[in-house]
Amino acid sequence: MRISGAIVGITLILVPIWQTSAQPVFNITFSQEAHSEPITGRAYVMISRDDEREPRLRIGTRGVPFFGKDIEAVNPGEAAVIDNEVMGYPVKSLQELPPGEYYVQGFVNIYTQFERSDGHTLWMHDDQWEGQHFNRSPGNLYSDVQKISIGQSMSGPITLECKNVIPPIQMPPDTEWVKRIKFESKILTEFWGQPVYLGATILLPKGYDEHPDTYYPVNYSQGHFSLRNPNGFMPGNAFGKYWTSDEAPRMISVTFQHPCPYYDDSYAVNSPNTGPYGDAIMQELIPAVEEQFRIIREPYARILSGGSTGGWESLALQILHPDFFGGTFSLCPDPVDFRYFQAVNIYEDKNAYYKESGWVKVPTPSDRYTDGIVRLTYEQRNHMELTRGTKNRSGDQIDIFEAVFGPIGEDGYVKPLFDKLTGEIDPEVAAYWREHYDLRYYLEKNWSWLGPKLVGKLHIYTGDMDTYYLNNATKLLEAFLEKTTAPYYAGVVEYGDGEPHCWGPRGPDLYTLMSDHVVEHAPDGADTASWRY
Repeated sequence: MRISGAIVGITLILVPIWQTSAQPVFNITFSQEAHSEPITGRAYVMISRDDEREPRLRIGTRGVPFFGKDIEAVNPGEAAVIDNEVMGYPVKSLQELPPGEYYVQGFVNIYTQFERSDGHTLWMHDDQWEGQHFNRSPGNLYSDVQKISIGQSMSGPITLECKNVIPPIQMPPDTEWVKRIKFESKILTEFWGQPVYLGATILLPKGYDEHPDTYYPVNYSQGHFSLRNPNGFMPGNAFGKYWTSDEAPRMISVTFQHPCPYYDDSYAVNSPNTGPYGDAIMQELIPAVEEQFRIIREPYARILSGGSTGGWESLALQILHPDFFGGTFSLCPDPVDFRYFQAVNIYEDKNAYYKESGWVKVPTPSDRYTDGIVRLTYEQRNHMELTRGTKNRSGDQIDIFEAVFGPIGEDGYVKPLFDKLTGEIDPEVAAYWREHYDLRYYLEKNWSWLGPKLVGKLHIYTGDMDTYYLNNATKLLEAFLEKTTAPYYAGVVEYGDGEPHCWGPRGPDLYTLMSDHVVEHAPDGADTASWRY
């Protein structure tokens, strides 16, 4: 209609019917018996449509809805209130839940106060040897599962008392084939101001006890925290039958355990936020393994491998310690060139959550299927992590990238690369990443002295339809390596046609490649016969 020559528009806001109904409010409490002291940490409610499995065990990028908020010095019996203002994932707010019957569970993730040697005091989840999975971490609290009905009949808050305590992790026992070590790291404990532990799981070759004078090459396999046997070894399974046969190379296989307060794995490098894990691994963990087991303590006999996180670690360790290791076989490594940090160019993109072309904004993908169809956007992944924890305390993938690669913020926590809510990239932080952790950039900048130490040592494998777009960064690295001269890198970069994360040689194929590499690159006079029985 027209009034006094002006046009008045009428805006209609369409609200889903269920948003007009009564919405739940949850009071997350914990009992005196479960935890007698005040808790600083994070409280959650997890919600599922069925009771096939506890909701706390079903959260993730494609999991059930959950909602979380930070809590500070909450006493037993006091409530952390989770209402429509609390952020959730994949449902952003409780008011977006349609009416119906649900199974709900409360959870409390208990933080520990770390007084770091750099002068910063942080509240973080202290890994209890569960690999930074807070929903399974010993000492954390959870409620019984409760069935509720969301709709107009609701009245008053729903109290979820977290009276159940997750029990301690039980270390698997040693066997004839598999041995374990675990010890407190002096280097890391000094940095974090709390005890920090390192560990390793060692798979011995056939005939190890029958050849007491024989020393063996070693495969240091990198990857996510796990207490499982290396390569999933069991005497009766497929790999076990291979490993105990006459065909298997006589090598020692080692996996590392080095979780940090940010993730299930430290990325095996020194970092201002995570601490000197690179030093601890090189100066404490590897020496402990090589002192207790008969390993050839020469570079040619130390071979690295790993996939995904372990792919990046195995490549980084080889590059940063070229005189210590004799070669790496790195599968589907995490971004090795930050011009393709998955699908984000951190140096040129202004926003991590979308690609902009004029008036058009297209969401940045995070995960895809091998047919190219996007299964998750970068914004969705990061909002999931933000629901799990603020200040990079989600214990998840992007948060550990930022923790390892980024500088320290003024509050002592990570200075993020981008805003978790909006996606806006901080170019100063991006520049810091490039100078300190961009592996392609590091190689190119230092090739004159580093290249001669790496000839024939780099073997990289990835699917050309990697689930997380990691093949794109690998191609940028390959483009540099193929142009190297004085010397030429003389390594391997291979792609699996149409293959997802994490393609590459495994099991017998991988061990054959590694064993042959040791023999081929052994120095003149080295004993390569005694361990090849």
